[in-house]
Amino acid sequence: MTTETLSRSVYPVTSAQGAESESVLAAIVDNEPGVLARVVGLISARGYNIESLTVAEIDFEKHTSRITIVTRGTPAKIEQIKQQLGRLVPVRRVIDVTAEADALERELALVKVVGNGDERIESMRLAQIFRARPIDTTRESFVFEITGARDKINAFIDLMRPLGLTEISRTGVLSIRRGAESD
Repeated sequence: MTTETLSRSVYPVTSAQGAESESVLAAIVDNEPGVLARVVGLISARGYNIESLTVAEIDFEKHTSRITIVTRGTPAKIEQIKQQLGRLVPVRRVIDVTAEADALERELALVKVVGNGDERIESMRLAQIFRARPIDTTRESFVFEITGARDKINAFIDLMRPLGLTEISRTGVLSIRRGAESD
């Protein structure tokens, strides 16, 4: 077995452990102080980076929140993270969104573009193509709101860079199951 590193983790991953891939995990948790810190600590203690993190209360009566985490790792490490998250006392359920065939994933971004003349016209044209909505307009700038898959948002941002992109604010990944079944 070779010790060739296939991961961005600080821990070496051998080819026998499998290649690293992106995973989206959702944890339904009790909404109480310190829960987010415990969840994040569990993942970071294993040497993995959280690429995206969103959290909000989803049921005010039951005091539950949904934490959506995007991270990278080998299948074995992701499985280990899921199992250990499930053992935390305030965690009610762990969902591997990546493995769900009926899951939807979306992200929201606000993108500020500053420019004049042709760059301004081109940025509006591209915004229409990507269905980005201008939510603020001045003589020198636009702020666009764009919602969709991360690849779509990344493509929009890449095209806006040469046109005067100056600032980006993103929500991180949100997920939900299609149809009548719920988490």
